[in-house]
Amino acid sequence: MKKLIKGLHQFQTTVFPIKKDFFHALVSGQKPEVLFITCSDSRINPHLITMAEPGDLFIVRNAGNIIPPTGLGSSEEASIEFAVSELGIKDIIVCGHFHCGAVQAATMLDKLKQLPQFYNWIHKHIMPTVDLVKKNYHDLDPSELQTILIQENVLAQIENLKLYPSIANKKLAIHAWVYKFETGEIFSYNAHEGQFGLITGK
Repeated sequence: MKKLIKGLHQFQTTVFPIKKDFFHALVSGQKPEVLFITCSDSRINPHLITMAEPGDLFIVRNAGNIIPPTGLGSSEEASIEFAVSELGIKDIIVCGHFHCGAVQAATMLDKLKQLPQFYNWIHKHIMPTVDLVKKNYHDLDPSELQTILIQENVLAQIENLKLYPSIANKKLAIHAWVYKFETGEIFSYNAHEGQFGLITGK
């Protein structure tokens, strides 16, 4: 907490005064350009990796960047509905990441029974993807398999997203991203090529 309090003081004394007018303008409402759905992992900072400003991104986060099936009354579906129907979002990014603890946990569920809520979350929303990947990619080594799992988990969540009533018949661009901490690289899924490729920014 000491680090956070120190950072708060630094923000209030050095950053806020310089951008006071910008922050004051935020009072009138939000008009984010992108809905960014990602993992709760503390190593991901959507604003940092995209260099976005406050007000640019509407963010939904949970363990494993999960988009639950429609009709469950989830906070995720409520937030997505609000972003699309009320804020007029046109782009949605579902961003997974390498070294995802939730995806890794799905490959060792027996060790998670002391965490019943986390166990149920992973079992319900990630295990079907794990089973599918193991069936179709059984010849890969553990490292390659983990990468495929992370990618396929993102794609599986997007399939759930497409079934949301708030998404149907909307002109939306949906992007599947995977972030790599150790290189700062982000890979985006190309539907025409059927694979993830590096975003170069060019």
